[in-house]
Amino acid sequence: MTPRRERTVITGGAGFIGSHLCSHFVEQGHDVVCLDSLLTGSAGNVEQLLGRPNFRFIQYDVTEYIHVGGPVDNVLHFASPASPVDYLEYPIETLKVGALGTHKALGLAKAKGARFLLASTSECYGDPLVHPQPEDYWGNVNPVGPRGVYDEAKRFAEALTMAYHRTHGMDTKIARIFNTYGPGMRLRDGRALPTFFRQALMGEDLTVFGDGSQTRSFCYVDDMVEGIDLLLRSDEHEPVNLGNPDEMTVLELAEAILELTGSQAGITFDPLPIDDPKVRQPDVTKAREVLGWQPRTPLKEGLRKALHYFRAQLSKGEANG
Repeated sequence: MTPRRERTVITGGAGFIGSHLCSHFVEQGHDVVCLDSLLTGSAGNVEQLLGRPNFRFIQYDVTEYIHVGGPVDNVLHFASPASPVDYLEYPIETLKVGALGTHKALGLAKAKGARFLLASTSECYGDPLVHPQPEDYWGNVNPVGPRGVYDEAKRFAEALTMAYHRTHGMDTKIARIFNTYGPGMRLRDGRALPTFFRQALMGEDLTVFGDGSQTRSFCYVDDMVEGIDLLLRSDEHEPVNLGNPDEMTVLELAEAILELTGSQAGITFDPLPIDDPKVRQPDVTKAREVLGWQPRTPLKEGLRKALHYFRAQLSKGEANG
């Protein structure tokens, strides 16, 4: 008798990281069910998988009851607006998917006896007063600020996930994901890296908020997918930081992209958004020790891969996408 293939449900599977996870698990031989409302995701991110016999895409709002027939081994909950541009435009939807969507995804995993992995975020640390940020830091979040809709949605999702683990004995994981980049990002995603690439490739001045001294740490998406897979199969239930500990200023990133693209554009400075974090750097000690994971893609190599993708997107006339 042929053994059953592992079956994996990915909410938000047509989003940036979600679509990479769909491809990863399809290639691993899983039967993959991708659920996405397409509020901020794009069916184009998974179109290369649509003809595969072990892939199924369903346009669905996971804040509603989730029914997936048959056995399920893994539920990865990645549904949520993730860019400030998106969650500021869709604040209520962001809160709903963090609360109701997480509840429904956990309910599916509980009913199926499946592993559950929550895509949480470094935004749980807010504008941190501890640097770099370890998992035992509780954060510095403004719950009523404009960014609070995303931060608090994810913090609630973490609390709900741990409650299901403690109450029902479920096998749950929490990935606190730091800035991730690579193919599949929208040119008008709103985050610094795709914005800088779009502006540089179109000959526009790069827009840096504040004086550009705020720091970020950028992890290439292939490394992130590897870390998520390792976490899914681990015995760890507490949150784990996944990100690249190599920190740089936003101004340094802008200058690196100008150099890489050969753009003659300049840099302009706009006021810093409300509650914008001044520093952001993961302490990945736990990921190294528990998962044996650390990012392997140097920033220059990752930026070159991203440049190839963004150039292709612009050539398709998708600058407004």
